[in-house]
Parts: sequence; C-alpha cells; structure tokens
Amino acid sequence: MDSISSMNEALLYIENHLTEDIDYGETAKIANCSEYHFKRMFSFLSGISLSEYVRRRRLTLAALDLRDKNFRIIDVAVKYGYNSADSFARAFQSMHGILPSEARGEQTKRKAYPRMTFQLSINGGCEMNYRIVEKESFKIVGFKKRVPIIFNGINPEIAKMYELLTPAIIERLKALSNIEPTGIVSASTNFSEERMEENGELDHYIGVATASRETTGFDELDIIAGTWAVFDSVGPFPETLQNVWGRIYSEWFPASGYEAVEGPEILWNESKDTENPKYRSEIWIPVK
Repeated sequence: MDSISSMNEALLYIENHLTEDIDYGETAKIANCSEYHFKRMFSFLSGISLSEYVRRRRLTLAALDLRDKNFRIIDVAVKYGYNSADSFARAFQSMHGILPSEARGEQTKRKAYPRMTFQLSINGGCEMNYRIVEKESFKIVGFKKRVPIIFNGINPEIAKMYELLTPAIIERLKALSNIEPTGIVSASTNFSEERMEENGELDHYIGVATASRETTGFDELDIIAGTWAVFDSVGPFPETLQNVWGRIYSEWFPASGYEAVEGPEILWNESKDTENPKYRSEIWIPVK
C-alpha cells in the first residue's frame, strides 16, 4: 500500500509541474524508487509510457486554455513545452482530431485525458511462487536481433530467430550452458519507451546462460552480478505466463519491497510441448 501511495504522490508532483520541464529524478525520489523502476512500474500499471501520459495531460489542459480567446495559440504551445506552433498543432490534432484554432469554438468536441491515480485492488488470495537468487556475472550466448514489440500472436522476427536453432547449433549451445537457468532461454532488453503502447523495438536474444569464455561465433549479452526474482508459471501457455507477468508488476512489486533494476528479462520454458495444460515457465527479473 505504501508503494501505491508513493506512486500517487509522484503523480501529483507531475501534475503540478506540467507547464515545466519535469524532473523525473525528483519524481522517482518521491516514489521512493529509482527513475528506471518508476517508469517501468508506471507503464505496467497504466498501460502507457510515462512520456505519453504527460503528453496527453498537457494537451488536455492546452485544450481548456484555448477556450480563452485571450490566449494566443503560440503562447499555449510554449506553456506546454512545444517550441513551435506547427509542432503543437500536429500533436494537438493527433490527440483531439482538430487543429488548435478549431478548439476555440464553444460546441467543438475535444478529448480529455483525466489525471491518473493508482489503487491497490485485492481480488482474492491467488498465490505467486517465486524465489530470490543471487548470481555472479554471466552471459547470454546465442543469437541477437532487434525486433518490433508485438503483444499478441507470433512475432515473425522472433520466429525467424528460432529457425537458426538447428540440431547442431542447439548441441553447441547446450554444451555452453553451465549455470542456471539451464538450457535454451530467451532474453529481452533495451526496450523502447513506448513498450506498453506496443510501439518500438527491443533487443531479443535466444541462447543459453553461461560463465564460459569459449563463445566464439555467437552473439553475447554481458550481465553484471546481482539479485534476481524468479517467478514460476504453471498452466496453459501462453495465458498463464502473461497473467503472471502482469501480476509481477501490479501485485508483487508494490508489496515486496523490491524494485526492478536495469537489465534483461529472461524467460525459460521447460520444453517445446506448449499444449501441456501444466506447462512450466520461469520469468527472471533483475531486482534490488
């Protein structure tokens, strides 16, 4: 509950500084967490990026200001952080569907994006199985590709990556797999900020976790020593996995005393038999 309360205090700070350059470092201090964790938590709880939320709130207030014909459009643009009337007009039309000049009419329809607050909703005692693991530095070794962010269905670019896993390549990779999580894993990192709007890209790796230095011929992701929260997902795939992923950010982080730190999210699946009704996966997230 304290975590949710702190998040709401941080949102109030943002609301009070919408006409200024927002200090996101200060915002994160108010939320009692790092700036990285605050932005991640906000995105998962709200479904949009923090920058998009701020943009929508500013354009909502700008539409209200434009009802006062004593305000010049350029003055309203500058007030909400736009350097030119043209850039303001494009952003305004993108959200409201009309030009700023058209927003002065009394009967003109505009869109409003209300101020957001978070609440902790308890929907029953559905347990989450997790463990905390301390790991030395290691590598993910395999294949890397910058891929588009896609929520539903098969990501064709990731599907192409799996085609690279020939029996011979799998044998070579598994010979390098000498630390947990063992076997073939996938890792995602360097997300675009618009991740929750299903926009942008991420770096995706398919390979194995290893402490070996004999990794010639493969792409490598170096991961520093640190603490990991490891969550079990057991049930129909991918619905159960997606549910656990959402609950990590909406339920576990606010109540755990941990926060996410910058680093890859790793997924381990037990086998290729995704039709198994008790299919098992593990989600690895770096935390502090």
